[in-house]
Amino acid sequence: MPSIKSTVDTRVVEVIALSGFDKALAYAVPPTCQGAVKVGSLVRIPLRRRSELGVVTRFGTEQIVPPGKLKMLFEVVQDYPVLPPDLMELYRWALRYYASTPEAVLETMIPAAIRKGMKAKTRLYLSAGKAPTADELAKLEKRAPKQSELLRFIRQQLKPLPRADILKRMKLSASACDALVSKGFIRETDTEEERIAYEDELGEVETVASDSRPTLTDEQAVAVDAITAAIDADEFSVRLLHGVTGSGKTEVYLNAIEKIVATGGGVIFLVPEVALAPQTVGRVRARLEARGVHTVVWHSHLSEGERYDAWKALASGEAHVVVGARSAVFAPVQNLRLMIVDEEHEPSYKQEESPRYHGRDVAVYRAHISKAVCVLGSATPSLESLYNVERGKYAVDRILNRVDNRQLPKIHLVDMRREGHTGKGPSPISQMLADKLIDRFEKKEQSILFLNRRGFSTSMMCPGCGYVASCDHCSIPKTYHRTDKKLRCHLCGDEEYAPVKCPECKSANIRMRGQGTQKIEDIVQKILPRAKIVRMDADSMSKKNLYRKILNDFRIGKIDILVGTQMIAKGLDFPNVTLVGLVDADRSLHVEDFRAAERTFQLIVQVSGRSGRGDRAGEVVIQTHTPHAPPVQFARRSDFDGFQLEELEQRREFNYPPFRHLIRHLFRGRNPDKVNFYIDQWTKLVEEKMGDRLEVRGPAPAPIEKIRDEYRFQLWYFAPSASRVIVELAALRESFKMDKEVIDLIDVDPMNLS
Repeated sequence: MPSIKSTVDTRVVEVIALSGFDKALAYAVPPTCQGAVKVGSLVRIPLRRRSELGVVTRFGTEQIVPPGKLKMLFEVVQDYPVLPPDLMELYRWALRYYASTPEAVLETMIPAAIRKGMKAKTRLYLSAGKAPTADELAKLEKRAPKQSELLRFIRQQLKPLPRADILKRMKLSASACDALVSKGFIRETDTEEERIAYEDELGEVETVASDSRPTLTDEQAVAVDAITAAIDADEFSVRLLHGVTGSGKTEVYLNAIEKIVATGGGVIFLVPEVALAPQTVGRVRARLEARGVHTVVWHSHLSEGERYDAWKALASGEAHVVVGARSAVFAPVQNLRLMIVDEEHEPSYKQEESPRYHGRDVAVYRAHISKAVCVLGSATPSLESLYNVERGKYAVDRILNRVDNRQLPKIHLVDMRREGHTGKGPSPISQMLADKLIDRFEKKEQSILFLNRRGFSTSMMCPGCGYVASCDHCSIPKTYHRTDKKLRCHLCGDEEYAPVKCPECKSANIRMRGQGTQKIEDIVQKILPRAKIVRMDADSMSKKNLYRKILNDFRIGKIDILVGTQMIAKGLDFPNVTLVGLVDADRSLHVEDFRAAERTFQLIVQVSGRSGRGDRAGEVVIQTHTPHAPPVQFARRSDFDGFQLEELEQRREFNYPPFRHLIRHLFRGRNPDKVNFYIDQWTKLVEEKMGDRLEVRGPAPAPIEKIRDEYRFQLWYFAPSASRVIVELAALRESFKMDKEVIDLIDVDPMNLS
């Protein structure tokens, strides 16, 4: 009997198991599943001696399977394919471009709730059944008064009510209800119940300011017309919406979304931070609910039930619009016609775990697959997007003025080098910023203080012997956290109680150096004892929906001053905020990263843009130790074109991105000599085999040389096209024999160079 070898047989499928197997396995399709199995279906399969879930990647197989060895899959787990055709094509592209494993890509694209085979939540409802006779009612009242009470209540209701709620309210046992159901007097129905994120008491506040339809400015109208024309062309295109902060880019998005949903199309709306999702979802729902359009939320802070119901609503076609963070780019939206990437320049769109995809770039490629329009919006576009405009690959729409011709905030520069010589000693809050905080508080206006450092102090050191409290497992100092008086490593999480004496010289003069958000909160509270000050960073936002509550409290005026990190630096719209302070504006300028100047410029412009968005004029205080640095000066003048020309010229001179693609190859392991040996051998092989197609720089220690007791070394590859070299690079890596104690990873188009 010959072996099975098929390429078109629909009775045989190839499946990628979600269990670390990382290669396609062939299975037979039982007759009971013949009509249900599709490419992209989630199926349950036998694997070794256990049952696992996997995704069907193709019908037929070219694998040689011995007779009688082809096992049958057990069942199709979900009613809808977890990867419909467009997502299956996207999966294959991401697998190649990001040089990742099949399982890593599938786990990123498919929510955990779906991979676990979760089902819809159901709820029992009660309604009136057959009418009892007078004798039956009399018997119930005499022998089972509780049943009689329940029956009378149910017969008075106009619609079915949840069983659990009724029994709890009436303090009845389940047996009383079951007896009436068995007699037919009460009908019990099992109804699916959708768990909709943000449909709670907080959601009402989020839409208060979003239920009116503003008149478009002339510049907004031109942008809307251009995007609408692109949609009508029914072809793939990318448009960069370059609008100053407060210019109403979201209103342009909403008009484009309305155009799409009116024709039954689907929309994906990406935001860079989870904190931005409530505000955006509120505005989208307020605009679309009147049309009966269902909008779902998609990000990592949702419960598994909320993620499942959002996925099911999209996969079934019940919902057409999804708003979410980076992972929403993989949402199963049907008939996708529009992709929106708000704040497209944000590095948070880049995932730092495998697969190391960039949400903006994946959005552009998915739009290409679906022949959809992709709109990239920002007040400070990335140089990569601007370069694509320059090359004619992207179109651009500009909005140069704020809504209602509101003025951009007045910007003040404070040279912190001089601030330390005032005789009062150095303070992270300058006298100018302190005075303006007091002034705004007295006027009942709100302020935002931005500092991109968590914790109370950045490090603890001894001025006597120079000891610095560093992590034993990572090559960085530990951060002091005042709330629990602990030193904590923000890379590996290792923590210990802060010493009261220097561990080295036993001096009691050990002190904290630098400042984090906790310390700024503490200092400002002393300046304004009566003010309500709230800190918003990764340490304080551990509880689900806490960030939503804080932002809503801030929006309605319960909070006077918001102190936070990057999660409050972009996109948020608070009309009563008239003062923004950047406590250490140029910190991002002094890192080993060719994007340092671009990040600093973007940060200053974006944070400044949170001020003066209402009827009152805004002010910004930028505290810096390098006031004459070009990014600071360009940002102070809001001179985007000047910054772009200077920065692109420098990038062109060194042939850095966007003029070439960059690929980072990191090697790590516990034995630094062993890691060094293998990276040296690999470097020689790459230069020999691919030296004519890419430039190799390194090897060199990573900026953070040790994390979690693993030493890290890196290589850089520069190439005109990443897609042309990455497949060959991955194949070469597959053939290279690496010690199992040395782990390497390839990061295409990296955003974090540490």
